[in-house]
Formats: sequence, structure tokens, C-alpha cells
Amino acid sequence: MNSTSEIANLIASLSGGRVLVVGDLILDEYLIGRATRLSREAPVPVLEQQHRFTRLGGAANPAHNVVALGGKAAVVGVIGQDEAGQMLLAQLDEAGIDRRGVVSDPSRPTTTKTRIVAESTLRVPQHLVRLDHLERRPISLAIERVLGQHIAALAAQSDAVLVSHYRTGVVTSGLVEAVRGVARQYSALTVADAQADLRRFAGFDLVKCNRAEAEAELGRPLTDDVNFEAALGELLARLGMVRLAITRGAEGMSLLERGGTVIHAPASRVSDVYDVTGAGDTVVAVLTLALVAGIDLGTAARLANAAAGLVVRRLGNAVVTPAELVEALRSEEGKTR
Repeated sequence: MNSTSEIANLIASLSGGRVLVVGDLILDEYLIGRATRLSREAPVPVLEQQHRFTRLGGAANPAHNVVALGGKAAVVGVIGQDEAGQMLLAQLDEAGIDRRGVVSDPSRPTTTKTRIVAESTLRVPQHLVRLDHLERRPISLAIERVLGQHIAALAAQSDAVLVSHYRTGVVTSGLVEAVRGVARQYSALTVADAQADLRRFAGFDLVKCNRAEAEAELGRPLTDDVNFEAALGELLARLGMVRLAITRGAEGMSLLERGGTVIHAPASRVSDVYDVTGAGDTVVAVLTLALVAGIDLGTAARLANAAAGLVVRRLGNAVVTPAELVEALRSEEGKTR
């Protein structure tokens, strides 16, 4: 990528991807308040609420990132028969995400993560607490069968099936098997954002996890590039994956493709980090679109890190437009010359 036109053409190639996202749908809620005093009841600040907003979270967030970059996305997941579920559906519609695969289960709540944030005129807003309303028990066999039917129907129009695992009971072993089956049938790329349970995604074309999850699977700490290189080789062989990416926070990520050499991709704009919420969703969405477009793994990692470097500068789950990604990469190119 040596010119703005080359960068723009590369980003434009992402827009052809059709991704089916299967997993835990979440509604992210933000309550923003101004701290006025300390409570007389406990040593905590009293916030006067200024505003409230909601964002697509969990499996809905990588789908939103796919659409924002010009691709097409459909989701398969579960909501409750509640107000949060209706809000999530409305936001899926607003974002242009196909929600035909969303099933309403009256026995479960819509997973909602409520963040209480204090704002100030002198500093960036500060997260005070997060309250999660969720159900971790696995979905019923009846719901699993219905989701499997939706996966089979929607995978026929998909280039990739991305499993977004947030451990709220939707990504069962049976559902992962359904993904494997339809992916083989339609020659679709299989991708997983593992959130632990790495073994569940054995044989996938791409699996992303973070440092802590890789350390838990291996039973040892990962502290430097040499550690990550050994970890990638061991996990790739142990689990039969085609590609594995381990995110490393401010150190970027390390990746390995079967038959290739380890890639260490540095993070972008680490001095501008504001809120890391959803950055992993952005990374896996961009990696998926890039691989669908036939982009090599090293370049895909660079695109994903550049996109993540943009979303961490915003409050809450955020998405990146093609123009923003082009500008970020163009700026990086200028600094390396």
C-alpha cells in the first residue's frame, strides 16, 4: 500500500463480503451522569443523569462493523420477550442487518449490559460500574434446532459464518456443529471469536482469542514475542485450525497461518485509547471481510488493527466507515516514509 488510491481500492474490496454472524446478541446501555456531590448514604458519587443511549453489542457488533464497511450481514441469535429485545431488533433494522435469524425465547431475558458513566468538563467520561442482566444456562434443544434451521437457510447467501461467543448460553456444541455442516455445504469460511472454549472451534478457518484466553488453554503465561510464536504453533497444531490470531492489547496481535510464519502486527494509535469496548469485535469483523476478499493475513491484520485503533477512541461500541479507515491507513503510510 503505497498510495491513497491503492489503500482505497483495498478497503473497497471489503465491501463485497457477506457474513452470517451466529452468537450471543447483546444490548449495550449507557447511562451518562454528571457527578454533583458525594452521597450521605455511602462514600459514592451522586450522578445527575444527563442522557442515555443504547448500542448493538455482542454478536450484533461485528455484524454492525461488517455493514459499516459496505458488506452484508445477517445475525442468528436469541432475545427475550422484553423491551430490551425490541430495542435490539429496532437497532438491527436501523443498521441494515438482516435479523430473520433472531429467535425470541420467553424463558430468557435479552442480555443487557448497563454501564453507568460519569462525565466531567475537565476529563473524559469515566466508567463507574457495569450491571449485566443475562442468563448463562444453555439454550433449550428446541431453540437450538430453530437456530440451526436459520443458520442453514442464511448460510446459503454467505461467504463466511462468524461465531461470536460471549458465553451467555447460545453458542452450544450443537450450534457449532451446525455451523461446520453448513460451511462445508456452501464452502463458507468459518470464523470464531472464541472468548475461551477454544477447543469448541477446532478445525475452523480462523479463530481469534485474547492473551488471557490463550494462556488459560496452554496453562502458562505469554510475555513476549517468542512465547506467542510457540503458543501459536502449539495451539494451531493441537486444534487443527487453519489460522489463529491472539490479540495482545496495546501490543497489537500475533497471528499464524498453517504452513506460514508468525506475524506480529503492532497496534495503531495506542496513545489515544479512550474505551476498548468492542475493539475485538471490530478486529474479527475486519479480518473476516479481508480473508473473504482474498487479502493475505498480514495485510488483513494491519487493516484490523487500524480499524480497532479508531473505535477505541470513542465511547462504547463503535464502527468504522471505509473513508475513516482509508484516512487512518494513509496517515500511517505517511509516518513510515
